[in-house]
Amino acid sequence: MAEARSARDRVAWDRIRYAGVWEDADVLCEALAPVAPAGRLLSIASAGDNALALLTLDPAEVVAVDLNPAQLACLELRVAAFRELDDRELLAFLGVEPEPARLATFAGLRRRLSPAARGFWNAHPALIEGGIIHAGKFERYLRSFRRWVLPLVHGGETMRALRAPRSAEAQRAFYAERWDTARWRLLFRVFFSRTVMGRMGRDPALFDHVEGGVAGRILARTRYALSELPAASNPYLAYIMTGNYPPEARPRYLRPESIPVIRARLDRLRWIHGGAEAASGPFDGFNLSDIFEYMTPADHERVYGELLERARPGARLVYWNMLAPRSRPEPFRERVRPLREAAAALHARDRAWFYQALHVDEVAR
Repeated sequence: MAEARSARDRVAWDRIRYAGVWEDADVLCEALAPVAPAGRLLSIASAGDNALALLTLDPAEVVAVDLNPAQLACLELRVAAFRELDDRELLAFLGVEPEPARLATFAGLRRRLSPAARGFWNAHPALIEGGIIHAGKFERYLRSFRRWVLPLVHGGETMRALRAPRSAEAQRAFYAERWDTARWRLLFRVFFSRTVMGRMGRDPALFDHVEGGVAGRILARTRYALSELPAASNPYLAYIMTGNYPPEARPRYLRPESIPVIRARLDRLRWIHGGAEAASGPFDGFNLSDIFEYMTPADHERVYGELLERARPGARLVYWNMLAPRSRPEPFRERVRPLREAAAALHARDRAWFYQALHVDEVAR
């Protein structure tokens, strides 16, 4: 029998899969805040949002890693834009605000990029013209949901009302009485099924280690988020519903109070092409996204162990499970303590609500 292979070994890492990071940076930063100041942090790069957000914790260094050079190109271009542009220009170039001359702006940023990143963006001028925060496969998937599915469920007035500020009690009532229709549940289950998500949103290989239904679990988390979490200030909900980040719902790295802090600390950020285990330690904190659920159990245990070899005593590993359960492997029970209560409290207010679980593991001191 052929040896099982992790999905990450079979996915084509040659395109932008995520033009934004769909994990709540505030939850991540709160989980790593006790270990981050003056420490070294390892972060999955993805599009760069959360690697940049970690700079607000005042670490000595953030090392971003990614298997996908296209995702590193997203991070590099963000860094160049933070360095060269003022706040208004930055938001316009990225795609948060309107800007008719993004290619002209890019011409001034190109010298800041590595040859690999420069080559990637030179080959994809249309992605720059459209705003790089909109350039991923997952964002196109959500755009289809917004344009073609939601209008079959609710009218514009109801869709706008979803994000209106209201009390917790009123929000629960709005979801139950106006939003949660039979058509909503049906079309949601179709659009967020394993088949449609695999074809339009994520690579099918990323479902290899997922057992059971997909859409029902995501729908349950969506019901919780739209009933229990403040809707008006949620950047992830805002993007799904409007296709952008309005001023009242910006991700952490794009908030007015964060931008100058991040800009002043950019020299503390560097990036590496490779897996999480490719970076040299020691580290005080790890932002591991949901990488473990793309691995076989054997690879999960191996990579987790390699990361522990790069962890200082007291370090924290933070990671999510979307559909495949992955937690501290049993062989490391004497070396690592899961902070289950803290993780559950953070997960309860996680505004990127798709994930079934959040883990915060602490290395023994």
